[in-house]
Amino acid sequence: MTGRVAGKVVLISGGAQGMGASHAQLLAREGANVVIGDLKHEQGRELARAISAGGSGRAIYVPLDVTVETDWQSAYNTTMLAFGRLDVLVNNAGIAPQHGPLDQLPLEKWNLVLGINLTGAFLGIKHAVPHMRHGGGGSIINICSSAAIVGYAGVPAYTASKGGLRALTKQVANEYAKDLIRANAIFPGLIATPMNDGSAPERMKMLEEKVPFGKRRGRPEEVSQCVLHLASDESSFTTGGEFVIDGGFTSQ
Repeated sequence: MTGRVAGKVVLISGGAQGMGASHAQLLAREGANVVIGDLKHEQGRELARAISAGGSGRAIYVPLDVTVETDWQSAYNTTMLAFGRLDVLVNNAGIAPQHGPLDQLPLEKWNLVLGINLTGAFLGIKHAVPHMRHGGGGSIINICSSAAIVGYAGVPAYTASKGGLRALTKQVANEYAKDLIRANAIFPGLIATPMNDGSAPERMKMLEEKVPFGKRRGRPEEVSQCVLHLASDESSFTTGGEFVIDGGFTSQ
């Protein structure tokens, strides 16, 4: 099947690399016009150029610090000027620094992670809703984590932020169903992305061994297929849902 999101306009935060870039590429191949929001300016611009040159849809890049409300407003203004509507928001931006035990976590580092992973998503949704409502509906896709389902040692702020995003997804799904705005959450497990590049190889090997399905990290495109489904009209009666893509890690 092709053209599954033909003509839809999608904004992806943290879209310049990793899973975000994978989402952007697949959605564009399926006909979407994609807005890549990030602070990695060169990567974002180059990705947008490559997508526009080879995809079925167009792509543009917008600078976006997800913790800054005016950045979100500017990103949506640019989106509306370029494409005239907003159909899909993918809250993909996030960080997962290793901090150690909770009792040793400085408050400023807690606030940094919560600010990007949870407050950033809140701001994205807050300013997406009026545009989606005006357009007759839309789809909000929050990239959570298996850390919202089970605890991970050493990342208390990350775990808390993704747990909060899980709950926020339910609230948004309930509150905006009347506006035909859907909200769903995806829970990736261990995925091969730049976010894990700084992790010790032995730690990665240990985590891979705990994945029942293949003893491996997932590929970004395996998550992107779920994003595509939730962005498309195939999921028109799906809201408040939770989609776990972790090779069975949380099934244990």
